[in-house]
Amino acid sequence: MPALNVEFSERELEDLRQIAKERGTSMKALVREAAAADIARHRALQEGAEAFRSFFTAHAEEFAAAFPEDEHPAARGEAA
Repeated sequence: MPALNVEFSERELEDLRQIAKERGTSMKALVREAAAADIARHRALQEGAEAFRSFFTAHAEEFAAAFPEDEHPAARGEAA
């Protein structure tokens, strides 16, 4: 299995040890869990952003009509 060496300050290591101890887990498991959670969060944010872009694109004319003051001058046929 691929591995990654990560450097921490003494304070960070101390904090990681304490948290792992409190949770009854290893430091390795704690760090891996945190990384996996961040990956899942990042993917969810990307998917949410894509869903928003798709929705906005599909309803662009409705948004433009509802919020004409937010339209770019060029989109309204005005000089910039």
